[in-house]
Amino acid sequence: MSHWADAAPDDEYAEESFIRPYTITQGRTTSARDDLTLITVIATVVAPGEQVSTRGLQPEHRLILQLCRTPVALAEVAAELNLPVAVTKILVSDLIALGRVTARPPLAVAVGQGLDMTLLQAVKDGLLRL
Repeated sequence: MSHWADAAPDDEYAEESFIRPYTITQGRTTSARDDLTLITVIATVVAPGEQVSTRGLQPEHRLILQLCRTPVALAEVAAELNLPVAVTKILVSDLIALGRVTARPPLAVAVGQGLDMTLLQAVKDGLLRL
């Protein structure tokens, strides 16, 4: 899948490529929810043994439901869809309104612990070893 902004300026489909995010969101430029951040964890809502119904959903909504069968950060969803984060927030917001996905902050933030300095130090050490 190519990125919507990868079209060359002289490409005959360049204009169509730049319209795509606008059409995906049906002209909306902001999410109905202001609590969605890059680290918000998104998960598909499915009862045990039940299949996810995708009837009436856009292809991007369907992909989000597939990606979020296990909890995934919003930033990861945007990266997998190859769409801007703002567009992904709008799509996720749609699915939340339909009751198809849930959104929550990461567990450390949710329980008020803030950032774990031990974890941050381990990440820093790992990056320095690269």
